[in-house]
Amino acid sequence: MNKIKLYTIGFAKKSAEYFFEQLRERKVKRVIDIRLNNTSQLAGFAKKDDLRYFLLTIDGIDYVHRPEWAPTQEIFDNFKKNKGGWACLLCSEDTPDHCHRRLVAEYLEKKFGDMEIIHLV
Repeated sequence: MNKIKLYTIGFAKKSAEYFFEQLRERKVKRVIDIRLNNTSQLAGFAKKDDLRYFLLTIDGIDYVHRPEWAPTQEIFDNFKKNKGGWACLLCSEDTPDHCHRRLVAEYLEKKFGDMEIIHLV
């Protein structure tokens, strides 16, 4: 039996073309947005409603928002105020090294097993 492939990706420092091609090349069927705040103007092409539209229109990809998988606002504010050492609280990071998407992926792998995690950078 093949392992389930779980991809992770951040939108920071990526063009829209590169971002959507990464998803298309891997035949991604659903993007699960784990950001607490996904409507900021700083999100560019990855703002919630725009991203939902682009994913569906460009390649028929489903979009789901799961803010309960994001750090709480209190944790996020504390990180920004105190300059915390872990960028893992920022899911828009361009690499997964210190991003909470990596932690969520590892949690899911432990919970469900038989999963291959692939970080798109």
